Amino acid sequence: MAPKSDTQSTQSDQFMDYSIDPIFHIIKRLPFSFLRPPRLRLRLPTITLPSSMTVYALLLLTYFMVVSGFVYDVIVEPPGIGSTQDRVTGAVKPVVFLPGRVNGQYIIEGLSSGFMFVLGGIGIVLMDLALDKNRAKSVKVSFASAGVAFVVISYVMSMLFIRIKIPAYMS
Repeated sequence: MAPKSDTQSTQSDQFMDYSIDPIFHIIKRLPFSFLRPPRLRLRLPTITLPSSMTVYALLLLTYFMVVSGFVYDVIVEPPGIGSTQDRVTGAVKPVVFLPGRVNGQYIIEGLSSGFMFVLGGIGIVLMDLALDKNRAKSVKVSFASAGVAFVVISYVMSMLFIRIKIPAYMS
């Protein structure tokens, strides 16, 4: 960008001071004839970037809230846990999964399903960490076995949750 010429800056200063009203000039200049503005040494606040683990934890928490149905729980306000009455004994039994409704859930159902999805995601991250060449072999084996176990547990439990929720699913 080309530098401003002196004629442009003096013209802009003239337009800033231009006014027909003489009181404007008095009001503009009179206070500064006897008042001096203080010398302020203000520093701009420095915002440090969060660490990578902080960002990862926030993303994991956000993912958990999304897959748990947090927005649904806030809008619909379902009960935390349901109940059903036994036909034979007449006793009231707690129910964790809302049976027969795919688009409805109890709060505990959403939280447990969300936990299983997050567990599977952590398992995938652990399997990725097991591929690091700079780690000891025992640590790599531990990460890989824990990652595989987390993914398998997450898959099996999620399928169990679906079969409880929808009894005739995949049969």
